[in-house]
Amino acid sequence: MAQRTTDPDRTRAVRFFYRAHDGRLRPAWLLLPSSYDGRPIPLVISPHGRGVSAAVNVRFWGDLPGEGGFAVVNPGGEGRLLHQYSWGDPGEIDDLARMPAIVKRLGVRVDPHRIYAIGGSMGGQETLLLVAQHPALLAGAVAFDPATDMARRYRDFAHLRDGRILQQLARVEFGGTPSQVPGAYRERSPDAYLDAIAFSGVPLQIYWSVRDRVIFDQVDEAALLAAEIRSLNPAAQLWDFEGAWSHTAEMQSDRRLPHALERFGLLQRGDVPRLPTRTPAPTV
Repeated sequence: MAQRTTDPDRTRAVRFFYRAHDGRLRPAWLLLPSSYDGRPIPLVISPHGRGVSAAVNVRFWGDLPGEGGFAVVNPGGEGRLLHQYSWGDPGEIDDLARMPAIVKRLGVRVDPHRIYAIGGSMGGQETLLLVAQHPALLAGAVAFDPATDMARRYRDFAHLRDGRILQQLARVEFGGTPSQVPGAYRERSPDAYLDAIAFSGVPLQIYWSVRDRVIFDQVDEAALLAAEIRSLNPAAQLWDFEGAWSHTAEMQSDRRLPHALERFGLLQRGDVPRLPTRTPAPTV
């Protein structure tokens, strides 16, 4: 097990490997307070964004785990065929749900009542799918600028600089185009799980931007998803935040990520009000 230090005073990072749903070994980074002494600790599962590694995702967290006294696991991810373009593959979502058990095998006592999921872009998409498919696991979730409709994403890739490459990768990972394999795109789209998310009981924060130049139709994706959740279940514990930032820019230790953590009681800065949280039944 390799190890490096993020901040010698408060946070340390441990690299490890886990066996993914297809049997492949995948890397992950675990962030822990340097002072961790074996007591039960909250855990954040943080899936990375499209095309970037778990190590890049680590940078977003800075020294927040050491400040707040929680752990963050950043899995490398594994799709049907691709590594860093998992795009909500069902096996990948199951792997995310296994992270608390995997972390416990590393000697960390995970508090089963305080497990969260936080991700941006594709990581936000996979966070929403985790809410839909494994709701009993989570005490809360945060999605920054998430992809919500993968057929729409495939079409919109054409407008990005590397769009043709992204469409080619999507055809490999999904098994074809949206018209060829519509079910494959639907099963990876959070908006296909509206009922499950709306009635999951998981407190959910969604951050979306009107100036996103990657998912440039957030009004018709993240904002619409939030509106439809509220329409289905007015009592859903959902908070969505509109802004004008660039894609996933607010999922940073010096931007709005600390506010999201504070709202779930993972930081104690007093900058934003704390939101009510649920107490899920232990499942790991």
